[in-house]
Amino acid sequence: MTHAGTAAFHTLGCKLNFSETSTLARQLAEAGYARVDIDDRPDVVVINTCSVTDHADAKCRNAVRRALNSNPDAFVAVVGCYAQLKPTEIAEIQGVRLVLGAADKFDLAAHLEAQRNQKEGVRVQVGAIQDVRDFVPGFSSGDRTRSFLKVQDGCDYFCAFCTIPLARGRSRSASVEATLQQARAAADAGAQEIVLTGVNIGDFGKGTEENLLDLLRALDQLESVARFRISSIEPNLLTDAIIDFVADSERFQPHFHIPLQSGSDAVLARMRRRYRTALYAERVAHIRERMPQACIGVDVIVGFPGEDAEEFAATHHFLESLEVSYFHVFTYSERARTTALRLPGTVPPAVRAERNQQLRMLGLMKQRAHIRQFIGQTRPILWEHAEDDGLRLGYTPEYVRVAAPAHEVAPNSLLPFRLDRLENGWVRGDVMPVALPQS
Repeated sequence: MTHAGTAAFHTLGCKLNFSETSTLARQLAEAGYARVDIDDRPDVVVINTCSVTDHADAKCRNAVRRALNSNPDAFVAVVGCYAQLKPTEIAEIQGVRLVLGAADKFDLAAHLEAQRNQKEGVRVQVGAIQDVRDFVPGFSSGDRTRSFLKVQDGCDYFCAFCTIPLARGRSRSASVEATLQQARAAADAGAQEIVLTGVNIGDFGKGTEENLLDLLRALDQLESVARFRISSIEPNLLTDAIIDFVADSERFQPHFHIPLQSGSDAVLARMRRRYRTALYAERVAHIRERMPQACIGVDVIVGFPGEDAEEFAATHHFLESLEVSYFHVFTYSERARTTALRLPGTVPPAVRAERNQQLRMLGLMKQRAHIRQFIGQTRPILWEHAEDDGLRLGYTPEYVRVAAPAHEVAPNSLLPFRLDRLENGWVRGDVMPVALPQS
C-alpha cells in the first residue's frame, strides 16, 4: 500500500464520537495513512466535533489552531455534529480545508484524496439531515482495556433543548448479529470491557422485530469479553426486564446512567421529555431492589427557560431524595433551531451558574456516599493501561475508581482489590494477587 502520509485525530464530545473517530482512523489506515499524535506534525488533522457541549465554535477553533501550530501546512478536515449544523461558519475558519456532514464523514478518505489534490480552497459536503438513513457501525480502539461500541445512532425524540436530531438524523441501528460482529472485533483488538453507546440506545432495533434486550442477551454470551456496560439510556426505555437482565447477568455490570434533566414535572413537560418524575423514581427503586449497590448516574440541566426558584427547588429536593450515585450537571445554553428558544422566562446566567454549583455540591455528596459503602470490601477490578503519577487505575463493577502502584498490577488484568480509603479522588487499598474468573 502506498504511504499517503500521517493523520491525527482530535475528538470533542461524547463516547459515540470517540467510537466514530476510531472508525475514521481505521478507514484512513486502510487508505495508507499512519496515525500520529496531533503534536507530531501530522499531514492531515481530522477534528470530530460536538454540538451538545458549550462553546462548540470556540472548541473547534482551538483544535484547528493547535493543528496548525503543530504543522502550518496541515490539511485540516472538520466532521461531526457541529459540522452538520454550522458548515459555513466552520468553512470560514482560517486553515480548514474540508467540512463533512453526517452523510459524508464516513467517506472521509475519498474526500481527502479529492481535496488534497487542490492547492487551496475549502470543500464543504453537507447534505440534508433527513436524507441520512444509513447506519455505520464501529467501536473505539484507542484504549486497549475499554471499547465504546456504537449500537445506535440518531434520535426521534426532538426534546426542546437538543440539536442532536438535527445533527445526526433519525434513529437507526444495525441487526443484533451485525452488532455482535463488531463486539467480537473489539474483543479481538484487546478490549476486556465494552460500553454500549449511541444517541438513544434504548431505541435499538426500532422498526424491526429486534430490540435492546435481544442485543443484551446475545452479547452476554460473548465469553471473550469480561465486562459490558450500558451507557446513557432514557428512563422510559429502561424497562424492568432490562434491569432484571442486568441484575442476573454474569457480564453486564451494575451501572446505569439515566438522564433526568429536571426534577420538576412542569419543566419536563416544557422540555418535551417522555416521562415524569414518578416513572424515574420507579426505575431507580427497581434497580435498588435488585442491585442495592449499583451505580446510578444522572444527567440534569439547570436554567431551562421558565425554571423559577420553586421548580429548581423541586429538582434539588427530588435529586436529594433519590438513591443515586453521581450527577452530570449541565447549564442550559441556547441552541439555534431548537424549540426552547421560543419559550419565555430566560434564566439569568448568574442564576444558572449558582444552580449548577448547588447541584454539583449535592452530586459530590452522593458520589462520596456511593464510594463509602465499598470501603472495607474486596471487589474485582479491571486494571487499565493508563497510568497517573505512577499509579495504575481501574474500576469496580459499580464504577468506583481505584488506584494501585503501577508495578503491582499488569494492565488489562482482572484482579481482586481491597478498598481501604479515599485519597485524591480515587480509592486506595491492597491488590490481592489472585486472578479472578471473568465476571
